[in-house]
Amino acid sequence: MREIVLGAAQMGPIQRADSRQAVVRRMIDLLEQAHGRGCTLVVYPELALTTFFPRWLMDWAEVDDWFEREMPNPATAPLFDRARALGVAISFGYAELTPEGRRFNTHILTDRQGAIVAKYRKVHLPGHSEHDPDRAFQHLEKRYFEPGDLGFPVWRLPADMGGAVAGMMICNDRRWPEAWRVLGLQGVELAILGYNTPSVNSQQGEEGLEKRLYHSELSVCAGAYQNATWAVAVAKAGDEDGHPLMGGSIIVDPDGFVVARAETEADELLVHACDMDATRFGKTTIFDFARHRRIEHYGRICGQTAATPPAG
Repeated sequence: MREIVLGAAQMGPIQRADSRQAVVRRMIDLLEQAHGRGCTLVVYPELALTTFFPRWLMDWAEVDDWFEREMPNPATAPLFDRARALGVAISFGYAELTPEGRRFNTHILTDRQGAIVAKYRKVHLPGHSEHDPDRAFQHLEKRYFEPGDLGFPVWRLPADMGGAVAGMMICNDRRWPEAWRVLGLQGVELAILGYNTPSVNSQQGEEGLEKRLYHSELSVCAGAYQNATWAVAVAKAGDEDGHPLMGGSIIVDPDGFVVARAETEADELLVHACDMDATRFGKTTIFDFARHRRIEHYGRICGQTAATPPAG
């Protein structure tokens, strides 16, 4: 059995005034809980170190305060040190400012010795780039981040993590089947995803939390099933300075079934022992891509962006 004991470390709200150091202490508390329950990998949310700052229009000097210029850094070093001491791999998201001045919504993964072994930058940025007076609140990811430039790679994890093939996505990526399929075509066995999703649709307030949670879970379960992979989707949730984020963190098996689900919008740990060999049946039967894919008919997927209905 190639097993990863997976911890999904949902985080409650992070307020605008909360320091990185205070947040990291919460992350370490969750890590300690995970170690006590036998976890070998702990996954935290998107933008795990800060509040969801794209909800505000800010000048650039203030924006840069939300970004990390190196990783690890003095604020996050205690998390890396504790993970290394416990022998637990970690994965979390943050706002990345590169030495060249580029800004990305980023997620990383370490090995069990605390070394960063994988980095992903969010491709499908939602929202808008300029202030929108018609929205109930702003969602300025297109203003503060560039689309990711690393594609959707996968990584072969070390033997002490089952030699699993892992890939990463962030938040809105989960809604795009193309992202899942690119990972699936590389044999992904564990899809890691963090998110910060508002509980309210800024353009359609009547949508309701129930529907938003359903769509999130539907996307992850479908992606896991259609690519025969384990998936973990981890939220930052709760009321951030009057702006609620939904929870709904889940761990999903390769048949698309939820095997663990968060019950709160607070700091909460989900744990499940995931056998990477459970992905084999789907990958060698209904989703045996080599036998069943018909790429001669898929040209539109990479040949156009906007939908083009027939005339008439």
